[in-house]
Amino acid sequence: MTKKIAVINDLSGFGRCSLTAAISVISVMGVQPCPLPTAILSGQTGYPHYYFDSYTDKMPLIRSEWEKMGVRFDGICTGFLADERQVKQIQMFLDSFLNEDTFLLVDPVLGGDGKPHGLFTEGLLKKMQELCKRADIITPNLTELCLLTGADYEELGSIKNISLLMEVISELARSLLHERLREVLVTGIRYTDGDGVPMMGNLTVTAGGHTLLPFPLIGGSYSGTGDLFAACIAAGMARGDSVEDTVRLAGKFISLAMADSIKEQVPRNDGVNYEKYLSMLAPSGTLYNGSDTHRSPASSP
Repeated sequence: MTKKIAVINDLSGFGRCSLTAAISVISVMGVQPCPLPTAILSGQTGYPHYYFDSYTDKMPLIRSEWEKMGVRFDGICTGFLADERQVKQIQMFLDSFLNEDTFLLVDPVLGGDGKPHGLFTEGLLKKMQELCKRADIITPNLTELCLLTGADYEELGSIKNISLLMEVISELARSLLHERLREVLVTGIRYTDGDGVPMMGNLTVTAGGHTLLPFPLIGGSYSGTGDLFAACIAAGMARGDSVEDTVRLAGKFISLAMADSIKEQVPRNDGVNYEKYLSMLAPSGTLYNGSDTHRSPASSP
């Protein structure tokens, strides 16, 4: 039977992010995405102007219908939240659908590049911290890790010793571990390795230690890469892949998409050209018509 993930996120018409990104990634990985919109936007919030319609009052109506259907989910994945009231709605959703056989991945979308996003409030931060405690795994970027822990983003950026930097980040991440929350995956850590090569690292942190999974830094910052990454991790967990294997696969997938976007000079707010590389995420043995040049198995190193 096909695995199912409830995907709680916004739907943005432009920006290649949120539900648009998650639905395509989760589907191609052989898992059924069941979207629950938190908001409808004409384009993601990085654009100079956009139409925004909160779905806070509609979320419980959808939850109620799903309860009537008696559905169950193998996983639940949360992303962008419009306001702190939506966290309460998600908590109620979890009360209905989260159990021991269901994992919860929280992507605590709060900001990036050292700054909170435009809809950030201290109330939203507090509620997001509470939500993270119910998760099995969270996927903050470095900015979001600092917001969740109260750390200084600029101070972290001043640490040049890579081993020390990763130790500090892992200790911050480890401070968030709480009962059910057993793993923090810190994404998009930029640094320069010992040979002077710019790198982008993803750090998996558990109570027992941490593992850095690096990729060459392609350059640029694009809308939606965090959503693509979180969707890969959620779908990988649903189909039984290890987190580390899925991080490696997601890193290759996003690196190719970013390189293509830089080559094509795609504007940052428009997101990355990921569509042509989706087939590399498919389960081994999946049949495709036409070329599958970019295919690679889920356990690629």
